[in-house]
Amino acid sequence: MKIQSNVAVPAGVQLPIYMDNHATSPLDPRVLEAMLPYLTNKFGNAASRNHSFGWEAEQAVETAREQIARLIGATAKEIIFTSGATESNNLALKGIAEMYRERGNHIITQVTEHKAILDTCKRLEKQGYRVTYLPVKADGLIDIDDLKRAMDDKTILVSIMYANNEIGVIQPIAEIGKLCHEKGVLFHTDAVQAVGKIPVNVIADNIDVLSLSGHKIYGPKGVGALYVRRRNPRVQIAAQIDGGGHERGMRSGTLNVPGIVGLGKACEIAQEEMTSEAARLTGLRDRLKAKLEAELDYIHVNGNMEHHLPGNLNMSFVYVEGESLLMGINDIAVSSGSACTSATLEPSYVLKALGLGDDVAHSSIRFGLGRFNTEAEVDYVAAKVIDVVKKLRELSPLYEMVKEGIDLTKIEWAAH
Repeated sequence: MKIQSNVAVPAGVQLPIYMDNHATSPLDPRVLEAMLPYLTNKFGNAASRNHSFGWEAEQAVETAREQIARLIGATAKEIIFTSGATESNNLALKGIAEMYRERGNHIITQVTEHKAILDTCKRLEKQGYRVTYLPVKADGLIDIDDLKRAMDDKTILVSIMYANNEIGVIQPIAEIGKLCHEKGVLFHTDAVQAVGKIPVNVIADNIDVLSLSGHKIYGPKGVGALYVRRRNPRVQIAAQIDGGGHERGMRSGTLNVPGIVGLGKACEIAQEEMTSEAARLTGLRDRLKAKLEAELDYIHVNGNMEHHLPGNLNMSFVYVEGESLLMGINDIAVSSGSACTSATLEPSYVLKALGLGDDVAHSSIRFGLGRFNTEAEVDYVAAKVIDVVKKLRELSPLYEMVKEGIDLTKIEWAAH
């Protein structure tokens, strides 16, 4: 069913509009510029120690290490390069589990983690590790007391994401890290959505191991890094890929020099512009939220808005099917609260963990605002969403019944 919308496109706005920056972000032209020489004439292998081509590549890699370390308050020697955050998460969890096996076999995480953590934990469970999956409160935050209670003398690792990729909620990371350090437990955080968007400092936040990725911060895809603490405590990680002993023996393989240069540059830009960018994105996000709330009823924001990423807005438009809404706003790139795989239409496990019913979870849209979005785009997106939601609700008998004051929970639906 195609909904016809006649919202005018403002001058200067080009369709389609990209508002899915949590999935991936466009490459910043300044990052591309930094990468280009290493894709062309500076093509050396960073592990070639016998000639200037290799030295040049190695120097570029070391510069990037420093740029990344500076952004998160680490030292350059604590940065290990990977192919992206999924590999970083795998290396962190499997590498620590293997290295500390004699000390214990218990790992703690939370139910709303990214699949790269959850699926890695499932694999470790098959190998005999115990994993505790902490629940989250209705606002998406974990309860620190739950974490305390879950810890025992066999706990070796806690892995809690810094900021959630769907609902943008920021966990009390420094407090979690402090508790881990008091108990002598290592603390890993998947900080993919947080690094470069909000201040992250591995020392102040008591983080031992941290995963980050290039393509969420206007850098290239296929490159990421893992911060591994060297002092107080010194963290040891068993390699998961064997080979030439690259990256201090933790991750073998020829380094992706152009990607690494791009990741470094993206981190440098983020460090310089984070404060002003966060303020601008918070303004755009709040503008979008206010416009939607002014025109539509039965909508609500998912996740704690006080501890929240600047560019994230996850909203449920009740009595509207998320997929129909997406089809109605098909000139705007956003993501819906249901994961569409070929056979199933399952509501997001993150939204379900907040206690939302299937109907509400199914009607959720994640807006991911980013560096290149404009106020005019926000205005168009708000107008378009309002128009399509109103039209879809005109076709919804449920919405009509609710407006008439009928309590839908009291209705007994007849089975066909």
